[in-house]
Amino acid sequence: MMKVSILLIVLLLLHSSSLMVTSAASTPAAHQLTTSAYTSNELLSTTLPPTALTSSAPTSNLPHPQFVTNFTGSVNDHGTCQCSVSLPYTPFPVQKMESLVLTTHELSEEFYRELTKIKEYSVLIERYEQRLLNLTIRVETMEKTSISYNELDFELLKLEVKEMQRLVNQLKTTFVGSRVIIDQLEIEIKNMTLLVQELESLDKNNILTIRREIAALKNRLKECEESNKQNDLVQNFPPGSCNHSGVVNISKPSIIQLNWRGFSYKYGAWGKDYSPLTPEKTLYWVAPLNTDARYLEYYRLHNSKDDLLLFKNPRDNRITYGEGSGTAVYKNSMYIHMYSSRDIAKVNLTTNTVVVRKTLPNAAYNNRFSYAGVNWEDIDLAVDESGLWVIYATEASTGNIVISKLNDTSLEVLNTWQTKQYKPSVSNAFIVCGVLYATRAVNTRQDEIFYTYDTNTGQEGRMSILMDKMLEKLTGINYNPLDHKLYVYNEGYLMTYDLSFQTTLQ
Repeated sequence: MMKVSILLIVLLLLHSSSLMVTSAASTPAAHQLTTSAYTSNELLSTTLPPTALTSSAPTSNLPHPQFVTNFTGSVNDHGTCQCSVSLPYTPFPVQKMESLVLTTHELSEEFYRELTKIKEYSVLIERYEQRLLNLTIRVETMEKTSISYNELDFELLKLEVKEMQRLVNQLKTTFVGSRVIIDQLEIEIKNMTLLVQELESLDKNNILTIRREIAALKNRLKECEESNKQNDLVQNFPPGSCNHSGVVNISKPSIIQLNWRGFSYKYGAWGKDYSPLTPEKTLYWVAPLNTDARYLEYYRLHNSKDDLLLFKNPRDNRITYGEGSGTAVYKNSMYIHMYSSRDIAKVNLTTNTVVVRKTLPNAAYNNRFSYAGVNWEDIDLAVDESGLWVIYATEASTGNIVISKLNDTSLEVLNTWQTKQYKPSVSNAFIVCGVLYATRAVNTRQDEIFYTYDTNTGQEGRMSILMDKMLEKLTGINYNPLDHKLYVYNEGYLMTYDLSFQTTLQ
């Protein structure tokens, strides 16, 4: 509406400043010339014929248009009459007017925002002052009375003072303007902090000191008990001996290296040969499965740990009949589960030939009762101080773990034990001194040794020993009685764990 009004005013001004130049003609018809409006200081030139200046025709009969003015002109060389008119004109500042209106609106909004902030700050300051007053009353009460306060009372006071300090700091960072009241609040809070500390140090009955001494004594007693437990752990246990009461602890994992075939080979097994008659001889073996996580086709041997670490002097061998990660090595022979069958085989590592192949009676296979999260490990071969074992399940056992002791020469089953632990709920297992230890996943970074079955007594047991792991799935756990280590294949990486045992009570 404002813009329309301003435009009308401008048009009226232009119309009122218009000039018309006329001249009497010699003919009956009068000649009329009207000038047009221009901007300020602009010259308007109008050309008239000479006869218009000399005409004597009466003008009384001619109509007199409004806003017409006669001007004195001159005749040029060609006989043409000329005159000049100067028209002053100043346009109305519409854009400046609009800018002024917008600026006024913005200033008004900013003013109301700042006014709202001031109101909020006033409310906050009043609240802080009230809390500080309440805190002061509580501290004064503690000063004047002879009642002994416990440590919790002082801690609550400290927490309240810290909260007040935090709120004041927050207010200081957000408040713009005079901060006299805020600075005064901060000084009072600092004084309150010093006063609480002084009260705590002047506890008349020394109750806090006594309680702290008791807590320190309890901690020392706990450390002493832990030290006694550590003394009960056998650190230098003789190789091949079972003069202990079982596994009580496990170390953090030691990462040896990535398997020789690469990161894509996430399933498999590895370990160190256990030969009781030649304990000084070392033989390391690595048997990653193919990328289908089922087929065992290649394995590698190293005669020392240095060769293993440096990938030096490897002996690569190929077989075409292995399945799963349940491989074990005992007395220079590799024991494997034969592909797509319930058969197990003994492979001579010197000649890379199958020496014995035997069917494991009633054993489930083809991924029927494998470990949790690990496929194709229906039959898991294991070695302990006494020799060769096999861990599996049958349809008759309804999937529960079955343990059989094997003759390492003929692969005949010597004895069998049935447990009540469902095999697919177990992530893996190993045997130490005739005792089965089963693991399960706790999360992606830890497993737990949670179940035991002692074939010496036929007793089942429960325990809780956490095993850290680098990656999610542990496969092919192999125990070596010579160094009491677990050799574990962890999604392509070779790792070891040290086991600790409880001494047998005399």
